[in-house]
Amino acid sequence: MKKGKAKKGKTYTRRDFLKGFGSGTLGAAIAPKLLAQKAESIQTKEGEVPVYAKKKIKFTVNAKDYALVVEPQETLLDVLRDKLNLTGAKKTCDRGECGGCTVLLDGNPIYSCMYLAIRTDGAKITTIEGMASKDKLHPLQQAFIDKDAYQCGFCTPGFIMASEALLKKKPNPNLDQIKKGLSGNLCRCGNYTKIYQAVDQASKMRRS
Repeated sequence: MKKGKAKKGKTYTRRDFLKGFGSGTLGAAIAPKLLAQKAESIQTKEGEVPVYAKKKIKFTVNAKDYALVVEPQETLLDVLRDKLNLTGAKKTCDRGECGGCTVLLDGNPIYSCMYLAIRTDGAKITTIEGMASKDKLHPLQQAFIDKDAYQCGFCTPGFIMASEALLKKKPNPNLDQIKKGLSGNLCRCGNYTKIYQAVDQASKMRRS
């Protein structure tokens, strides 16, 4: 058999996929079959392998329940922004380096641009939109305003969410703990000193 030709009825291994799609040859040969398949799996030498399977998930976002059908490659950030219209989490670097998309998943901070939505089934998620209580700002939001802890403001939602996770674990953090807790978030304006001051103020406000 000549390289790049597929015999009728031949099945493909994962190695075939990696080699073939890398060159485009095998991909061109079997892509139409994949696209034409309605099933959620493809037959390989190793058996049935699931591909492109959508899934219905149920989760809670800002104390509100949702049920959505998501694609396996969709990130939580894309679902929040495009399907729920919650655009507070920012799609900044889109590769888990800046923290602009930080949200809380069951109380823990995550980069939503790197977290697959399909994994959030049954989870409780909090975004910046869920921080305020009606018309009253959350202590962290108020502290960021009081301390002028933002300039362009693009990174602010991510910093506030990361700060909330920090203060839940350490209600009275010192400066080093604040720096460490926010080390996964990047402020391109370099406003770190005021951000740290805002977190310190919010800590005192919450304790009082």
